[in-house]
Amino acid sequence: MSRRAPLPPPPPPTELRSWPDRDALLRDRALVLGELTRTFMGPGSLGLLWMWAGAAVVGWSLVGLALVSFEEGADPFSALLGAVFLAVGAAVIIPAVAFVAVGAARDLRVHRLLTQWGGLDRDPAVDLPLRMPRVALVWLTTSFALCAVGLFLCVAVPAKARAGEDTYAQVAWLMGIGFLAWLTGLTGLVKAFAHRRWVVRVLAGVPARPLLSVDR
Repeated sequence: MSRRAPLPPPPPPTELRSWPDRDALLRDRALVLGELTRTFMGPGSLGLLWMWAGAAVVGWSLVGLALVSFEEGADPFSALLGAVFLAVGAAVIIPAVAFVAVGAARDLRVHRLLTQWGGLDRDPAVDLPLRMPRVALVWLTTSFALCAVGLFLCVAVPAKARAGEDTYAQVAWLMGIGFLAWLTGLTGLVKAFAHRRWVVRVLAGVPARPLLSVDR
């Protein structure tokens, strides 16, 4: 399931479930959860997040060049060049941020579906691959590294700036890159911890009552 593919519907209410037996329910549950976990935590999801974050960094870098041109330029050509950089940078960064926001909203829906489908029943042998410990570790470590780099840039750059050596535009440019790195890393950390919480509470939890209507 790609991120652009339509998401499966939530499981029907208890009174409307029509699975003939528990095995049929478990087969549908395994199929849906497998697709949803790949959508939520798969390498493609991480690559897509980094791609749009990289596009946002490129856009902000162009905006930074525009700020430098405005700050250091004293002629109409510099102002015109700065305006071009600003327009192109905005054209890159705005869609990138919008797509990240749309992806975050989709991730919320996917996580809600994971909880609903996972809560139907338990199948430990089939659920084991859904835990994806190695993939979750990659999400966790890379996102933590991005957060650390971003926080360093946001704190160290203004602290080390010296009047006459560093311009306001340069400081704003580096701090903006740091903020984007921190925000990307934070998004990854939230997803990694959300997946871990889902594994502990849903896959490894004990259902409070039978959830299949044919068992009544």
